Formats: sequence, C-alpha cells, structure tokens
Amino acid sequence: MSAQALRMPRSGFGRGQVQAVAGCYFVASFAALGLPPYLTEILPELGDRQARWAGVLYVVPTVFGALGAPLWGRLADRFGRKRLLLRAQLGLAVSFLLAGWADSLTAFTVALVLQGILGGTFAASNGYLGAALEGPALSKALTLMQGSARAALVVAPIVVGALSGWLSPHRQYALLAVLPLTAALLLAALPEPEPVERSQKTSKPVDEAVPAVSLKVLYALEFAFVFSTVISFPYLIALVDDRIPGTSPALSGALFALPHLVYLVSALAVHAAFRDRPRAGIALGFTCIALGLAGHGAAGSLASLIAVRLLLGAGLTLGLVSLSVLAADCAKGRAPGGMFGSLEFFSKAGAVAAGVAAAAGSARFGPAAPVLIGGAAAAVTVVAILLPTPNHRTRRSR
Repeated sequence: MSAQALRMPRSGFGRGQVQAVAGCYFVASFAALGLPPYLTEILPELGDRQARWAGVLYVVPTVFGALGAPLWGRLADRFGRKRLLLRAQLGLAVSFLLAGWADSLTAFTVALVLQGILGGTFAASNGYLGAALEGPALSKALTLMQGSARAALVVAPIVVGALSGWLSPHRQYALLAVLPLTAALLLAALPEPEPVERSQKTSKPVDEAVPAVSLKVLYALEFAFVFSTVISFPYLIALVDDRIPGTSPALSGALFALPHLVYLVSALAVHAAFRDRPRAGIALGFTCIALGLAGHGAAGSLASLIAVRLLLGAGLTLGLVSLSVLAADCAKGRAPGGMFGSLEFFSKAGAVAAGVAAAAGSARFGPAAPVLIGGAAAAVTVVAILLPTPNHRTRRSR
C-alpha cells in the first residue's frame, strides 16, 4: 500500500461526517456547558437556599467524567466506537431528564454524578474520529471539535439565560435532554469506522513515525494547559467588577467569551501554520497564556482588559490547536478509544485541580489570585517545554 493511501480517510469518511460529529457534540453539550453557571439559581429550589453546594456540584460531573473516561474508551476499542458514542449521547439525555425532574438536592446530585459517568461525549467523539482519520486530517477534525466546545461555551449560557424568563434553569435540564437524544439519532446514520490496513513494510524513514512528544508528555501538557486556562474562569466576573466597578453583566459576559471567540475565528488558520511544528506552537501558546494571565493581574481599564483577554485567546488557540496536532500524532498505531479516554481523564483532572486552586487562592488572596496562579503554571510549563529532552535523539534513531 502506498504512503498516500495510508493517509486517506477510512471507510470514505469525509468532511461531511466530521462536521456531523462536531455539530452533534455542539448540540449535546448545550445543557452540560450552559446550565452549570446557573447553579446558584437552581439550588435554592432544591432546599439549598444559600447555594452553598454550588461550587462542589459544579465539578461533580467533571470528577466522575474523568474517572469514567478511560474505561469507556477501552470499551469503545473493544465493542465499537460508534456504539459507545451513541451510548454517551443517550447517557447525557437520561441524566439531564433526571436532573430536570429532581425534587431534592440528593436526587439532583445523583443526576450530576450520572451525567459524569454516562456522558463523556467529547472523548467518545474524538475516539470515533481517531478510528476514522489519521495525521493532518485527524488533527484538523480535533481542531473543529474544540471549535464546537468553544462555540457551546459562548452560546449556551446566553440561550439558557434568555429562556429563564419562561422556564427555570432547573427545568431546562429536562427540556434540553432532547438535544443529546436528537444528536444520537443523527449519529446513528454515520458508519462504524473500519481499521486501516497497514503494510508491514514501508519505505518511509523510521524518524517520521516517531511522535513529536511521548504519550506521557502529551498527558502532562494537557493537564497543564487545562489547569492554567480553566483556573481563570470561575472568578473572572468578580475580577472584572473589582477592576471596573459597575460593569454590566453583558459586558462582563463578553469579556469572558472573548478568548473563545478568538479561537473560533482563527483556529483553522493557526492549524495550517503550526501543523508541522506543534512543539513551537504549544510553547508559544503557553507563553501567551502566561503573559495574558499576568496581564489580568495588572489590568485596570476596559481597554487593558480587552487586550489581555485577546492575548489569552491567542494562547488558548495556539495551545488547543497544537495539542490537537500532538494528539493526532500520538494516535498513530494506538487504539484511539483508550488513548482519547485517558487524555480526557487528564483534561478533566486539570479542570478539577484548577477549580480547587481558584477557590483556595481567591478566598485567601482575592479575585486576582487565580489568574496569577494560572500564569505561573503556564510559565513553568514553557520552561519545561524548552528544556532539552533527555535521549531525544536516541529515541528517534531507533
């Protein structure tokens, strides 16, 4: 088989199918990303009048999603990626229904636990794509998947807020359960990816088959990236209000969304520029994140906040795109379900660690602490990336 044939998508899997998977993830993630910001409004209806459990319940799906992701990934490799992707969508639908009809804090908590255990649509979608594509085609598809996540993160809270005048966010869980159910029906029409046939002999140099980073390094970069970016999320609105008193909720929301909008408009161009040099892209991304978050600590005007949010958006885009390229590189020759399931574990672990660090730092040092902690973590990661890798030349020459 020629080298060109090895790069071709499997089972005739093309752009339309990739867009369908990304679109279904966007649709299904509406409730998962749009409703948690409204936990402070939901919990008083369930008996927690001061919403004291909001911070804990915010990370409950993430924690249990992290625990379940590696297992679901291995099961996908064994029983079929399409089946496990459909399972994830249906699992979300069931958990959303239970959350929407819960009449006590205990029942609502159980529903969120089930959301984490039964969900995992992002890892399942990536595992499905990893079985159908490889190389640049896979990294571009993973970039598109991250675009779906960013778009949902921007749009979903706005839609939930707009619907709140007619239906409480609590009951919207049950309404929005129809979205992952619809996604499952649409995904049922897609093919089950078939394994690619690989020749035992290849004329390509061994060097080209060696990933740019090891799997362990990829997991460490994923954890560090999620930690350094997510840590700024929970208390950003409080930081904006502290620096510019009287800022409207709409303007605060726009500042929150700005880095994600940068990703949406520039991700594909960044992918084209850095798909052949992901190590440089990830180093530059962490550098922009470190400078952007440090700038949050000093910004005292709307113009300066916009500037540092744009710089953070550049780092977010470079980091996410480069991680997609590195993940596609590491996926060659590996069972994609297990690999992407494990990658999701480290991603969610980074998010949980970021939430804990943000809460502790903010309580002790104020709303600027999370961005400074995240900036320091990003700076340390840049140094680690730029350090020479031991025995790198030896590994590549084997």
